[in-house]
Amino acid sequence: MLSSLFDRLFAPAPAPLNAEDARLALSALLVRLARSDGEYAAVEIAAIDTALARRYGLDEAATKALRQEAEVFESQAPDTVRFTRAIKDAVPHEDRITVIEAAWSVVLADGTRAEEEDALMRLIAGLLGVNDRDSNLARLRGNAG
Repeated sequence: MLSSLFDRLFAPAPAPLNAEDARLALSALLVRLARSDGEYAAVEIAAIDTALARRYGLDEAATKALRQEAEVFESQAPDTVRFTRAIKDAVPHEDRITVIEAAWSVVLADGTRAEEEDALMRLIAGLLGVNDRDSNLARLRGNAG
C-alpha cells in the first residue's frame, strides 16, 4: 500500500488521493512535524494519537496502527511539499483548518516551539491554503486542546 501511495504522490501529475491515502498522508505529516526538531517525544506521539483518534473515530489499537504506518511512510517520504499538496487536494478548506489545529497540538505538545517546527508549520499552512490568521487561531485552539 505504501509503494502505491508513493507512486501516486510522486507521479509527474499525481491523481487526487482517496480517503484512506489522505488519512495516511495527514498522519505522516503530523509525524514529520513531531520529528522536525530532532526529537520524537512520547508526549508528541500521544498528541498524534489523540488527533488521529478524534479526527477518524479510531479506537486505541487502530490509532496506534495508523500512526505506526505513518511513521514508516514519513521516514521514506522525502518531499513534504508533495504530500501536503495532496492533502490540500483531498481535504476541503474548512477541514484543512482542523488539520492545522491538529498539527499545532502536536507542535505544542512538548511545551517547546522549536524553530524547525515553526518553519515547517508556516510551510504546511501555506501549502494547505490556510492563511496566517487562521493558522494562529488554530494554534490557540490546538494549544487549548
